[in-house]
Amino acid sequence: MSDILFRTPEYVFSYRTAGILIRDGKVLLQKPDDDEGYAIPGGHVAFGETNADTLIREYREECGAEIGVDSLCAVAEVFFPWGDKPCHQLCTYFRVHLKDPDSLPCTDTFMTKEHLEGRTFPVRFYWMPLEKLDTLLIYPPQIVPVIQDPALSVQHFIYREE
Repeated sequence: MSDILFRTPEYVFSYRTAGILIRDGKVLLQKPDDDEGYAIPGGHVAFGETNADTLIREYREECGAEIGVDSLCAVAEVFFPWGDKPCHQLCTYFRVHLKDPDSLPCTDTFMTKEHLEGRTFPVRFYWMPLEKLDTLLIYPPQIVPVIQDPALSVQHFIYREE
C-alpha cells in the first residue's frame, strides 16, 4: 500500500494519524535524535486503510505494541517545511490503549527505528509526565490540552510552523 503523501514541484500534502497513549500519568511521545520537538506516535495513512488500521500498524511496526483505538479527540491542519518545500498536513488524533500493558517498556525512554521514504533513522520514545508537557516543545503545541484533558470534545486547530 502507498502512503497518502502527495508531492508537486512546489508543495507536499501529507495525511497522518496519531495515537495518544497514556499510562500511569504519563503520555508516550516520540522524538527523532535530530529534532528538538516531540510528537505523538503515529504515521501516514495508506490508501484503503482506516485511521484505526494505520495506528495499529504503526504502533506494531515502531514499538512492537498491540493497541486498541478509542475515540477521535482532535483534527489538525499543520503547515511546516518538508525539506525545501512547504507541507500541508492533515492529522487526526485518537486516544489509544495497550491491549497488553507489558508490551511496551515502562522505562522513561526506549529506542526504535523509523522507516520513511526509503530511509531508516532512530526514534526515541519517551514516557512524559502529563504535568511536564507545558514545559516541552510538542508538535503541534495545541495538542497539549487535548492530551491533558480527556473530557474535551473533539478539537480542531491549525498550526503554522514559522
